[in-house]
Amino acid sequence: MLATFIKAAHPDLAAAVSLTEITDPVRLRKKTGVDLATAANVLVGKARGKAKLKAGDFVGIAVHEDMDACPGPAYDTARRAVSAALAKASGTSSSVYALAAAESEAWLLLFPDAFSLFRPSWKIPAQWKGKDTGRRRTPKEDIEAVLTRPRFRESDGPEIARMALDQGLLHRPDGANRSYSEFVRDLTAWPVQRRAR
Repeated sequence: MLATFIKAAHPDLAAAVSLTEITDPVRLRKKTGVDLATAANVLVGKARGKAKLKAGDFVGIAVHEDMDACPGPAYDTARRAVSAALAKASGTSSSVYALAAAESEAWLLLFPDAFSLFRPSWKIPAQWKGKDTGRRRTPKEDIEAVLTRPRFRESDGPEIARMALDQGLLHRPDGANRSYSEFVRDLTAWPVQRRAR
């Protein structure tokens, strides 16, 4: 799903590089000190290895993790610490930490019409629209409770995001989410350098 958000937020970057996924579970937000530095170095090392396997240059890393809480002091601390650790591990390459508050489903709720595009029987309640989706404590469970025929599953998220991108919805969020806005701001600052794929 992160690749889709990258394509929407920074299409020039997405066109200039080959996006490669590392499917390892990311557990950075609860780490500190040496443990965080080590984990960031391992993750960046894997990304560099993937680039080398594809005979490409490593230009940077974007890491997604769910906060499992609304924005607040813990979010700010984790975002600052992990962003710094990834920047240090990446060296002269770029890095972006996408810490979704509370979960990536809260980011999806910024694009409520995409749910109906994916399943015509699904409709996000009107009272949820235009709100701060990052303040919703359990967005995944909330969505599962209202989208029941068929039941929403976490695995539907990437396809919903792709449909939103295809329909141009990702450029028009319906509501706010600080973590999404910070991700987009950080990502759009990533310089684009044309490199061989």
